[in-house]
Amino acid sequence: MKLLHQAIKGLLASAAIAVMGITSSCGPAKDVIYIEDLQPEAEITLQPDGEIRLQPGDHVAISVNSRDEELAKMFNLNPISGTEGSNYYTVDPQGNIDFPVLGNLQVQGLTRIEVAQLVKFRLLAGQLLRDPIVTAYFPDMAFYLIGESGVGRHPITTDKLNLLEAMSLTGDIQLSGKKTNVLVLRTEGNKQIPYRVDFTKVDDLYGSPAYYVRQNDFIYVEPTQVRANQSTAHGNNYLTIGFWTSMLSLAATLAVLFTK
Repeated sequence: MKLLHQAIKGLLASAAIAVMGITSSCGPAKDVIYIEDLQPEAEITLQPDGEIRLQPGDHVAISVNSRDEELAKMFNLNPISGTEGSNYYTVDPQGNIDFPVLGNLQVQGLTRIEVAQLVKFRLLAGQLLRDPIVTAYFPDMAFYLIGESGVGRHPITTDKLNLLEAMSLTGDIQLSGKKTNVLVLRTEGNKQIPYRVDFTKVDDLYGSPAYYVRQNDFIYVEPTQVRANQSTAHGNNYLTIGFWTSMLSLAATLAVLFTK
């Protein structure tokens, strides 16, 4: 019985020390808050060019309107299903689209507005249409998210989208995700370029080449070590407060039973 009492006391002491150690390590939040080094009234210089630009394989929709409605129809020969007066084009490997009457137009590297301006200029220069109104949009631009911030394909519906905005669209990075080492995989030509971004540091986030999201970007938020441990068969449950609290409760119960 004496040995049992000593064993229970030892278990109580170990559990108490473990709980104290775990709770004491839970100091102020670190590497959890976005841009935590941002100073009051600081001015952040944004990168000058963040707009989505066309790449080979992308799709662009273009509509041409004019007072000369019959003439304008010549430039709207490939309508998108369910739309009126819009043309749907795929950028070929050389960066061109085949536009009615105008022929090949080099659009690789152009923004949505620049595409519309190019078509309008060519129509006016060739005196093909009076007072043309040209609009363009990218119908299916998207980025992809995997890891500790949800999984899925998310449309890009604006001319530019930064990483903070992308996270807000997907529901934020979970506490189980590592904000200090977010991976952005970007396709450039026939290569995929990896960028690592620390969301807790101003310079690292705003200065990253991946700050502005591009079409087909893959954003991966990796799990923290605690989350990774929990995903194993048993995990490191002995490192959690819950485990040691349960052990402490069990030891206390045994001590009461055997000391009566």
